[in-house]
Amino acid sequence: MVDTAATNPPRRVAGKPNPIDIHVGSRVRLRRTLLGMSQERLADAVGLTFQQIQKYERGTNRIGSSRLFQFSQVLDVPVSFFFDGMPIETGALRSDANAQTTTDQFDQDQFTRRETLELVRAYYRIRDTRIRARVFDLVKAVAAGETNPPEG
Repeated sequence: MVDTAATNPPRRVAGKPNPIDIHVGSRVRLRRTLLGMSQERLADAVGLTFQQIQKYERGTNRIGSSRLFQFSQVLDVPVSFFFDGMPIETGALRSDANAQTTTDQFDQDQFTRRETLELVRAYYRIRDTRIRARVFDLVKAVAAGETNPPEG
């Protein structure tokens, strides 16, 4: 018996982006933001409008293979980067309920938040590796204190 969920890509639910398109678009946004590149600059580099980049990044419009290759060149990553971290279940979704669950998971993904991206960019702008290591240690210590509140 052939597992059709594994061989057929998820269908697009009317009015909702395909979960794979959402993931790929979020990876475009992640890389663009980490590079400090605006949507306008990316759009100019690939001959599009920034509105089209917005649609790609939200997953509203599907990115074709030639365009994805173009993005990989401009953003200096392999094409596989855009699929990295994609949950296995995203590729096997079959129902409207599953499509909504994946969209909700995307919205809550901490790695796609602007705050996270800005923090990472600011961290890597610290040129002194000793200071950067101390900042890293500080953040880890603060986070450990949050998960293990003092007993009193």
